[in-house]
Amino acid sequence: MFSYLQQIWNSKDLRTKILFTLGMIVLARFLGHITVPGASMDALQAMTSKNELLQMFSLLTGGSMENFSIILMGISPYINASIIIQLLTVIVPKLETLSKEGEQGRRTLNAYTRWLTFPLAFFQSYGMILLLNSQAQTPIVENVTDPTVVLPIMLSITAGSILLVWLGEQITERGIGNGISVLIFAGIVAGIPEMIGRGLFLATEDESKLIPFITMLLVTVLLVAIVVLVNEAQRKIPITYAGRGIRSKSDQSFLPIRINQAGMIPIIFAIALISFPGLMSQFLLGAKSAWLRDVGTYMKDMLIPGSLTYILIYFFLVFGFTYFYVSITFKPEEIAESIQKRGGYVPGIRPGKQTCEYIGDISSKMTFFGASFIGLIAVLPMITQVFFESSGIGSIPLLMTGSGIIIVVGVVLELIRQVNAQFVMHDYQKFY
Repeated sequence: MFSYLQQIWNSKDLRTKILFTLGMIVLARFLGHITVPGASMDALQAMTSKNELLQMFSLLTGGSMENFSIILMGISPYINASIIIQLLTVIVPKLETLSKEGEQGRRTLNAYTRWLTFPLAFFQSYGMILLLNSQAQTPIVENVTDPTVVLPIMLSITAGSILLVWLGEQITERGIGNGISVLIFAGIVAGIPEMIGRGLFLATEDESKLIPFITMLLVTVLLVAIVVLVNEAQRKIPITYAGRGIRSKSDQSFLPIRINQAGMIPIIFAIALISFPGLMSQFLLGAKSAWLRDVGTYMKDMLIPGSLTYILIYFFLVFGFTYFYVSITFKPEEIAESIQKRGGYVPGIRPGKQTCEYIGDISSKMTFFGASFIGLIAVLPMITQVFFESSGIGSIPLLMTGSGIIIVVGVVLELIRQVNAQFVMHDYQKFY
């Protein structure tokens, strides 16, 4: 372990990238403590501590919602923009063509996503201010109908979201790992000590909370181990490449297809979507129109965290987004064509269409198991919590949600892969 860390430190490029990433994380955490002027912190903290939907949404904001900071919205506007652009990629032919143009097309789509993030962040900031005000017993922001009061706050929050997205992109380009995922990871990890402290406090105050606390710790460790094993599991499709020349031997290789091909992206998308109706319902409850209040009540009753409806919708959102993301990123046609052009074939399968169908069939089966697994892990802590409450054993705050576990494990494994890749590159550079 220490020799591995020493190797990282001895590699100048890798050391620079890691220190840069850590610096960006520290800056993002610092921004999360810069409170928007004019906000009542006492009213905000009293409200967020009792609202499970806002706590769920706070996962995407890195806890900045509890401070009413300038990055109140976190990167949720960027995530929503990414969902919209990816959906439009399937519908709009021009965007679909861009998605197939390699690196240049990807940069163009990323530019569209950034431009869409700004108006989404601006309008979401106003909705979030109204929502938080409607949930608090005392107004968090006074005179929200006055443009001179609310516009500066909206612009500050919007600028904070754009700045956070920029920090994430800087990590991606100049640091190590996917910047957006790393920032979400940092927010989740930063909340773990607080959750452990809260659990220990409840256990010392009430002995009936001790068993649930220890159980949740063991369940969290077990889930982390299972997620690591499944994330690294893969199906290897054998590929044979014909040798050149009369006496040359054929080369044997394989095409790895992971069970979890989508990583933590479906979880991030699902959280963004399932949080929105619940947050909107609490906003509608304060409407003057009776039918709007009825709609808000219906949405609130349908999406109570821990309820059967909430768990099922959350599971199928994760399941559906996994299939959707894999269908965009994994192209059996292109893989089969690439194998054929390089003179390769799958033993027992004809090159071309049959190879494409074979790879697509295996990918579909692997995606089914992967999507089911991710969805189950995402809802399992909720089911465990409901079991404790219904059996009378007692409830305890979760150390990490199922979605948090998948995100943390996914980011850590990706960072390890990138560090190892940097090591290989560093070794090759020694020959030049």
